[in-house]
Formats: sequence, C-alpha cells, structure tokens
Amino acid sequence: MIIQPSEHPGAHERHLLRKTANPLFTVNSELDDDTLLDAQRLDHEALTAFHNEFRQALETTTSLSGNVESDVILQLKSRLDQAYEMAASVGGEQEKPKDAIRKLIRHIMVAVRRGAGADVQAQMELDQEEAAREAHFALLESSLAADLLNPDSPVQPDELVPTLLSSSKDDLQLALQILDEVQLMAVLTNGAELLERLQARGVDVGKAEENLAFIQGYAEFIKDMDQG
Repeated sequence: MIIQPSEHPGAHERHLLRKTANPLFTVNSELDDDTLLDAQRLDHEALTAFHNEFRQALETTTSLSGNVESDVILQLKSRLDQAYEMAASVGGEQEKPKDAIRKLIRHIMVAVRRGAGADVQAQMELDQEEAAREAHFALLESSLAADLLNPDSPVQPDELVPTLLSSSKDDLQLALQILDEVQLMAVLTNGAELLERLQARGVDVGKAEENLAFIQGYAEFIKDMDQG
C-alpha cells in the first residue's frame, strides 16, 4: 500500500477499518489504496461541509443584534447542535471547533434565559434541555456513537449488529444508549443468530460473544429500570 490510514480518521475510513478482514460482516472490506483513498475522499468532503457550516453558523451568531425573534434564536441553537454532531463525526482534530460551538451555544442560552425572565417553569425546562444536551454531547465523545447518529452514517442498517459486536466495551456502552428496547432485542436476536452461524464455520467469536453478553446485561438493566 502507498496510501496510509489517517491518524484521526473520519466516519467512512473508521467504518472501512472496522470491516477490514472482519468475519462478522457479510461482506469483508479489503484495505488497499483504492478503498482507503475512496473512504478518505468521502471524509474530506464531509470535513469541508462541516467547515463551511461552522463558519456560517459562527458568522450568523456573532452578527446577532440585541433584539432578535425567538424563532431565529431557536433555529440557530438547533443549527449549532447539528454542527457539533458533524464535528464529532468528521476526521482530524476538532476539539477547538467543538469548544467554540459550546461557547456559542452558551452565549445563545444566556439570551434565551433572559427572554424567559422570571418564569420558573420555563427556566426549569431550559435546565432540563441543557442537561440533555450535555448528555448528548457526552455520547458523541464515542466515535462509534457519533457514526451511528450521523445522518449520513456509513454504517448500514444490516451492519449495526456486526459493528456493535466488533466494538470496544467503552464505545459499546455509549452506543447502546442510542437504542430503544425494541432495537436492543433485535440486536440480541440477530447477534445470537450471527454468532451461531460463524461458530458452525469454525470462526473464533470470543470477543463478539463477550459483547453480546454485555448487550444482554444492558438490556436487562434497562428493562428493570423501566419496570421499577
């Protein structure tokens, strides 16, 4: 190979590397110059789109006047939330842009809270919204979770199970929080069937079995929490 994997790959290259020589996937990817270059090209396009969106959102936020309609503020806040998701999924070092987006959101939230005034219920709802945003941003610290939440995710629906069963425990723990109970049950059923087929072919699925057991434990924990 002439082309080398990136030090900080984006979503497409990460997924290519997950699939390379991985028997859990129906179609194994080959890591060669062509496939790697194609993945890096797609990641570069995503990175360029993020930079453009981030720059426009920054210009819009900094140009806001003192009297802005609430709808404009809310749309901009949603736009910044989406920009943060993009930053979590693209390649390269994006800590500075992510920090900048957080600061912009905090700046906007000051204006939103000012508009809510002494309305205790409104302020409480804003507290809950901020807590939910922080929890969401914490999920995005996992590249796997960021890839799964990406609207243009390279992870296809039929690749979810092998992707989860191939992941590290830290990534898996965060990624599972994205799934609802129905999705968890489907992952468990399909995962067990996949491992049974591979074991029949003599494939070593030790790590995947550990991940499946972890998912089972997580699903039972969520079920107990819901019933409690």
